[in-house]
Amino acid sequence: MSEQSALNLLDRINGTISVVGSMNADYTVTTDRLPGPGETVNGGALQILPGGKSGNQAAAAAKIGAHVQMFGAVGSDDNAVFLINNLDNAGVDTSHIRRVLGPSGTTVITVDAHGENTIVYSPGSNAQVSVEYVESMREVLGKSKVLGLCLESPMETVTACAKMCHEMGITVLLNNSPFVPSLPPELVAAADVLLVNEHEMAQMLGIDEPSDGDWNAFDWHMAAEHMQQYGFERAIVTLGAEGSMVLDSTSDEPVKRIQPVKVNAVDTTGSGDAFMGTVLAGLSSGLSLHESASLASYVAAYAAAGYGAQASYGTAAQIRKAFEG
Repeated sequence: MSEQSALNLLDRINGTISVVGSMNADYTVTTDRLPGPGETVNGGALQILPGGKSGNQAAAAAKIGAHVQMFGAVGSDDNAVFLINNLDNAGVDTSHIRRVLGPSGTTVITVDAHGENTIVYSPGSNAQVSVEYVESMREVLGKSKVLGLCLESPMETVTACAKMCHEMGITVLLNNSPFVPSLPPELVAAADVLLVNEHEMAQMLGIDEPSDGDWNAFDWHMAAEHMQQYGFERAIVTLGAEGSMVLDSTSDEPVKRIQPVKVNAVDTTGSGDAFMGTVLAGLSSGLSLHESASLASYVAAYAAAGYGAQASYGTAAQIRKAFEG
């Protein structure tokens, strides 16, 4: 798909999405290089930025034009107000977020000069996103076309939410992150589309990665067959700076390559969530999986060119301007 064709897909984003999961305050510091075990390195000024995989995905989808409802829990600290205000500013409906006692979720992030990062996650209030809470939101969740889930919430809650929404005819997109090599069968059965990276895919499916690291020569048709046997007929496998692969056993073309979008990356924190949020937006707006992934490459690349997660996300107009020149 050409650049112009992919960017023109932004005009079609208008679907309704529910995202259930995590919101975190990201404590972020930049360094020349990431520290090794037991090592101390000098860093720049500490920044506190809005994050959390689910919150990021919701913000990314809303900023490009989707109608997004966020479900989850924040604590009783100052970070709770900070997180909700930032989602509000991104255009996300935050009216169904639960307030609980204790700290909100947090992450500690170190970013090096090449944009690579390390992340430590403390769940806080995200651990209190319960099955009971999700079930109490059944009616409002049912208004969405697509549901976005990741694994920063309790597994029983993610599974119950996926089952409930799948039974209502809502498309369920699961981001297996933080990565779990063996997903519960009930969750696999209820999820319609899987999003993982190449290393996670290999570990999930029990297949070998290419010894030379060349994923271009990898047998992706074999991977699609293994993915179907695992329980996912449709999946997107991200390849970092090398683009992504769409595996769709329901399509006449079960394997499609999405070419990378080259940018001067300064911080990849949240780029994967921008990709996920765009796929949610695309699927909810009637785009195909291939079209959604193609557009997601541009939205994620735009995010990698800025610092932070939600702080680096662009509107449809900003993304167009950045790539159209």
